[in-house]
Amino acid sequence: MARSCRWFAILLAIGAALAPWSRPPATEARTMQPPAFQPNYDESKVPRYLLPDPLLCADGTRIATTEAWERKGRPETLDRFAFWVYGRALPTAEVQIAEIERDPQALGGRAIRKRARITATADGRSFAFEATLLLPADARRVPAFLLINIRREGDGAGTGYWPVETILARGYAAATFRTWDVDPDERDPAARARGVRGIWPAGGGREGFDAWGTLAAWAWGASRVLDYLLTDPAIDPERIAVIGHSRGGKTALWAGAQDPRFALVISNESGCGGAALSRRRFGETVARINTVFPYWFCDNFKRFNDREDDLPVDQHQLVALVAPRAVYVASAEEDRWADPRGEFLALAHASPVYALYGEPGIRPEEMPPVDTPLHRGRMAYHLRRGAHALTEYDWERYLDFADSLWRRRPAE
Repeated sequence: MARSCRWFAILLAIGAALAPWSRPPATEARTMQPPAFQPNYDESKVPRYLLPDPLLCADGTRIATTEAWERKGRPETLDRFAFWVYGRALPTAEVQIAEIERDPQALGGRAIRKRARITATADGRSFAFEATLLLPADARRVPAFLLINIRREGDGAGTGYWPVETILARGYAAATFRTWDVDPDERDPAARARGVRGIWPAGGGREGFDAWGTLAAWAWGASRVLDYLLTDPAIDPERIAVIGHSRGGKTALWAGAQDPRFALVISNESGCGGAALSRRRFGETVARINTVFPYWFCDNFKRFNDREDDLPVDQHQLVALVAPRAVYVASAEEDRWADPRGEFLALAHASPVYALYGEPGIRPEEMPPVDTPLHRGRMAYHLRRGAHALTEYDWERYLDFADSLWRRRPAE
């Protein structure tokens, strides 16, 4: 026994002596780690792909009329996105609205500023968050823009992100809410307890499958703010737009797809999981977004990491869910991460659904030059100079499009 112990000690000593030689040097060890994500920014390297037909149902039925789209095609497509991508939101809740602040002399008397607390109650539990509304001082049945504000602090008022004076001067109301107040934009599970998903973790789905992700929670929040706006007699209920930038743009598209009360849906550089086609794998990909932001989407979406061609849907179908209401998709020239061409193509490939309603379509080869907005019926697109941002230029273009849709309507 003593001899075997001595041999064991000798072997340990030999192993310790050889250990430094048995490990790769530090530089080699680093090269053996999984490679960092390398986005594709080369159009020639975009793989061949086949997009799902937005007019083809799961049973092979082809949609040919607006009645068939609204009865069968739209509900089926909406359900696919809820199950496979975003998750199912809380289905029903009682909503109460309380005005907690009112300033009739905001912006030097040019606006009325209101702040409201919105409380949703279901299954004996409640959740509340706040929204802000600015109205032109002489507002009477005016259209409104609802900004999904993804900033953690502040609302960006007075900047290009939310140029309230420009919006008000053009005759529109300006509303906003902070996404962080609805569901914190953090991976930490402890943060989740502070948001609506801390109250109703699965929403209307099942944990591990189609329970709602953060984007679905934010979209739910946008609809609750819409509930509030519809109580204000100074706002025209038929002329309300929802707008978001980046992850807020993803949210705006999903909110607008679900809630037909939004008359105009605006995606500003929403990229992967927003307007950009997933199958192009250009810039940010499904695997990359699910790795860095796993809480944004439902768990089912993770099944398609590096398997975009197997997705039952792609983002042109999300845009198509807005039809026949107005939709505006915008990109920035330097924002290759969000895939500007993929965003434009999603809009173009939504055209067959708009065509059911007699709306003129946009062809894939019609992507306009930079700073040259394209309006085609109730569809619009622009590619702006510069980088990833929501700017005064963008807002002016959105207001122009809204003018073309709404401004000739007489006040009631």
